[in-house]
Amino acid sequence: SSGHSLDRKIEDEQAVADTVAFIEAGITTLDFGDIYTGVEELIGKALVELSKKSGASARDQIQLHTKYVPNEKFLSNFDRTDVATIVNRSLSRLGVDQVDIVQLHWWKYEDRHYLAAMEELFKLKTAGKIKHIGVTNFDVDRLKEMVAAGFTPASHQIQYSILDRRAEEGMAQFCIENGIGILCYGTVAGGFLSEKFLNQPEPKAVETRSSVKYQLIIDEFGGWDLFQNLLSTLNEIAISHKTDIGTIASAWVLNRPAVKAVIVGARNISHMDSNLKIPNIKFTEGELLEIAEVLKKSKGPKGPVYHLERYFDKHRNIMHTNNN
Repeated sequence: SSGHSLDRKIEDEQAVADTVAFIEAGITTLDFGDIYTGVEELIGKALVELSKKSGASARDQIQLHTKYVPNEKFLSNFDRTDVATIVNRSLSRLGVDQVDIVQLHWWKYEDRHYLAAMEELFKLKTAGKIKHIGVTNFDVDRLKEMVAAGFTPASHQIQYSILDRRAEEGMAQFCIENGIGILCYGTVAGGFLSEKFLNQPEPKAVETRSSVKYQLIIDEFGGWDLFQNLLSTLNEIAISHKTDIGTIASAWVLNRPAVKAVIVGARNISHMDSNLKIPNIKFTEGELLEIAEVLKKSKGPKGPVYHLERYFDKHRNIMHTNNN
């Protein structure tokens, strides 16, 4: 309807304005993806607005991280030309000649064309369309294959949080040894790691796929009671640092070995001040010990990075694997 279209236009304009505000405040690395509807176009509009305000050189201060996520249904008959098609589409949507990182995601290891996809991405790097090649949600065995084939990624984006430490079972060490920077999503578990859920009963009905996903992670971690124990500990630390639980949870991840960055939501500017505090949090030895005492009681999640999401139905069923 026309009303809905108008609402969407206002939302888009606000999203562009908020993105520009984040960049001007110093949050200059933007992470998004080829399968997130309308997002690359919004980033492109934000770049245009920024150039109007600050000149064409403003683009040089911004790092654009997108993804290449081929549809699961096409992986068994993977077409190499699809890589350039999708990357060129991203460049067009963004209105740029080069993107800083393209990150490969691959739904099924059984379809082994991920090395072919990496080869095509590296060709586009040679052609100057991509500055760096990254990957997202792979395990150590697949990264070893890439390194052996001469396709070492610059970065690996994975779910890594105080609730989900699967990266510490070999992944972090491998990345350190091979110069691969870990970029972390899910550091606030879709908002569960916040005051909103402190001293609250476990939600019976959750609103979004993201909420379902992270509630499953809480179950794997050890359940709601242990989660409340963790929230209480983080809250005490947050109070002593004059900040909030989400900032403390993200700062804990940022301080882990091999981690180069945490990815925080930029839906609106209301969280900007707390986001800017994340790199400045310095934990005392006592605070880290308090957190470690709670984490000792956790049961999981277990297994390689993204293994549950790739192969176990209750985790996998949340995913939409054919969005491109």
